[in-house]
Amino acid sequence: MSQSRTSRRTPARIFPIPNSERRAQHAAHDSLTLIIRRASRQLVTTVVTAGLFWASAGQAQHGTTPGDWDAYGADNGATKYTGLDQINASNVGDLQIVWRRPALDSAYLDLNPGQRYTSNWNGTPLVKNGIAYISNGVGLVEAFNPGTGETFWTQEPPGGVDGLPGASTRGPAYWSDGNDSARILVQRGTWLYALDAQTGAAIEDFGESGRVDLQLIPAEFERFRWGGVPMVVRDVVVIGQAMTDTFANKEAPRGDVRAFDVRTGELRWTFNTIPQEGQFGTATWQDRSWSYTGHANMWALFSADEELGLIYMPISSSTNDMYGGHRIGDNLFSQSLVAVDAETGDRVWHYQLTHHGLWDYDPPAAPILMDITVEGRDIKAVAQITKQAFTYVFDRETGEPVWDIEERPVPQSDVPGEVTSPTQPFPTRPAPFDRQGATVENLIDFTPELRAEALEIVSNYVMGPLYTPPSIRTENGTQGTIQLPGSQGGADVQGAAFDPETGILYIPSITSAFVADLLPGDSEATNLAYTKGSRRWIAGPQGLPLFKPPYGRITAIDMNTGEHVWMVANGDGPRHHPAIAHLNLGKLGVPGRPSPLLTKSLLFIGEGMTSPNRNSRIPPDMPLEIATNSGGPMFRAYDKNNGDVVWEIELPAGTSNAPVSYLHEGKQYLVVAAGDRANSPELIAFALPE
Repeated sequence: MSQSRTSRRTPARIFPIPNSERRAQHAAHDSLTLIIRRASRQLVTTVVTAGLFWASAGQAQHGTTPGDWDAYGADNGATKYTGLDQINASNVGDLQIVWRRPALDSAYLDLNPGQRYTSNWNGTPLVKNGIAYISNGVGLVEAFNPGTGETFWTQEPPGGVDGLPGASTRGPAYWSDGNDSARILVQRGTWLYALDAQTGAAIEDFGESGRVDLQLIPAEFERFRWGGVPMVVRDVVVIGQAMTDTFANKEAPRGDVRAFDVRTGELRWTFNTIPQEGQFGTATWQDRSWSYTGHANMWALFSADEELGLIYMPISSSTNDMYGGHRIGDNLFSQSLVAVDAETGDRVWHYQLTHHGLWDYDPPAAPILMDITVEGRDIKAVAQITKQAFTYVFDRETGEPVWDIEERPVPQSDVPGEVTSPTQPFPTRPAPFDRQGATVENLIDFTPELRAEALEIVSNYVMGPLYTPPSIRTENGTQGTIQLPGSQGGADVQGAAFDPETGILYIPSITSAFVADLLPGDSEATNLAYTKGSRRWIAGPQGLPLFKPPYGRITAIDMNTGEHVWMVANGDGPRHHPAIAHLNLGKLGVPGRPSPLLTKSLLFIGEGMTSPNRNSRIPPDMPLEIATNSGGPMFRAYDKNNGDVVWEIELPAGTSNAPVSYLHEGKQYLVVAAGDRANSPELIAFALPE
């Protein structure tokens, strides 16, 4: 059982190596005519190349290398920032579409004209040395001209046409030692590939003929899969994995993290996400439950500090993610931020963000590296945003919290066999960036009638503040626990963007609840006492959301002070719904989970993926349920200083990837992917007219 926590501050939960096991018990818990709307526009006569601004450095916490886009998140620090300012508030309204590129190059369709590929294309391009690289709709790499969208080369599918089927990933990684050895690394299916950056040919001396088998756990347990992005740090390439959310038994494979030599493909190290015999952290697993419990995988994205040689890993929940009666204790390193040595994989420090997780509150996004100044002290920091809508901030070298983190009492479970942690860690600053708690105060209240209907809906469920545990669904009783934020946030894999000049963090998030219900385990199908039930999204009155807006928002936080600067709703949302249209409400936000892009003066962001029946804006007379992941077709530029919309454009579908910006032959480009089931996914590139 977890011990009682009395300390208001938790530096004891930071464990620099070396670390003795005697500290483990409690300290370890721890068509394309696009409609452009200009909110503000000023004609300019400056030459195209004027107004460029470079980031102060190309290091991980300072944005991408000037003019390029180095990694999925711009840099290994996941800032999603470029210092370019050729496109700015005074001319963004003049942006034009200059090229478009489909999710699958015609070369593959020549091989198989009927080849199918994803409608949810989340691949994000890299741009290095005048070449763009992207993981296409089936997960193969394509290289193209970043100024025209024309193809340079395509990766040969393994096995020819039979090797074409595959899943999209978020993208490749780039590595070079400064000589003629630049290579592209991409994970596809159960393989890690290394390709010549100039030609796309396989690097024959990498692994076996240019690829490494990632199926290192027995395939009968689980087939390797991942939708992330390899990260290259010094001379290793790091790989996580995504594992099923369907838990058949309490025994399961671990989601270990692995690093391979970037030159040879040799396995360099493995980090056990659940500690094993003799390793630090086993004391947080009662009755040796570490020996059979699985998952705790790294499905989200890594970040890294090249100078410190540290990799930051947000590790997810362990088996079973909503019932833990078989794994009593705080359960390290599940739902923790862990810093490891890039050369060895040794743990340097960690912090557990959720003890004995039951809420599917995996840390979902890459930790963000930032250099900040707090009360006159310069700090190399790392910030982890969460589904709970918290921002945890640490010294990225030592793991010491920048601001106090308090262990506060939380509701306890009455599910037989469950032993919940008596407390959970609450940051004292920054304040939460989204709504927390399924409480009456947070229910929709546009009109008294809607509030009454909402109260009737929730009368069949367990409600409570943040960390109210999942509950058993019964035929004549309650139908489970309403959880807010739900399992998709708050924040999620879309991450955030950080400005290294101003120290402001921009976080997109959604307000979306779901039902955390448990069912008794069927002894013929599982040895778990309880398994998760429907985990369904719950609608509110007349198809409106159950809780108050905004349903999609952007929050700007000054990371030097921990204070919120501004918050705006992203998108109209259900403001025209017949039940509330007469109220003439402002923007209510859409819960589409879009990714941000930050430049010198602007924040670019879409509304996220459109669902199958939402391929344009919702007509005023059509009451539709506004559910999690219901995005929209608008793509916007916000003024970074105040959140004002300075430009927006209606795309043929919602945005599906993380947008990027780069310089090619003196011109700044802005590129984003859009698509859905009714609109074939494609990259759309914008630039200013000549």
